Amino acid sequence: MSLKERVYSVLVVSAADSFNTALSELLPVSNYNPVHTVASISAAKREVAERAFDFVMINAPLPDEPGTRFAIDVSKKSASVALIFVKNDLYEAVYDKVAEHGVFVLAKPSSKPVVSHALEWMATTFERLRMTEKKTLSIEEKMEEIRVVNRAKWLLIDQLKMTESDAHRYIEKQAMDACISKREVAEEIIKTYA
Repeated sequence: MSLKERVYSVLVVSAADSFNTALSELLPVSNYNPVHTVASISAAKREVAERAFDFVMINAPLPDEPGTRFAIDVSKKSASVALIFVKNDLYEAVYDKVAEHGVFVLAKPSSKPVVSHALEWMATTFERLRMTEKKTLSIEEKMEEIRVVNRAKWLLIDQLKMTESDAHRYIEKQAMDACISKREVAEEIIKTYA
């Protein structure tokens, strides 16, 4: 599936109606759904606490905070991709503060083509994060399987006085004979002997 065919959830944090209207034209429902808009950082924090968003777009400053700390927190503590719009004269200072945390920065005013490109960068980054997260999960699952199998081996060693290599071979053979995973065999051993 092409990135242009994917659908991303978006949180827009902006107190400016003109900005929200202009941005909504660049967020068609076919690619960006749902799009939630809030007018303050405190409201944005509540939204992020309630659900995950693929993209968080912040029109700084906001009535209650500048938005940079929130952008950093979103980028560091979630799988969301953050973009902050700042006044042109603040671009360098904000960029220096947030870029190392993975936050994108655009200077205001920005043209529609520039914002469209930024959305494409955000999609690319989000997909990369998603793939990294999947790899991490599969590694964690494999590590958990190793822990379960090792626990079963030690139960076989303790309860049936097998050697470690015999216990290992026993688990592998049972898995092959029954056409199931070593983890499933190990879980049965744990249920039986633990």
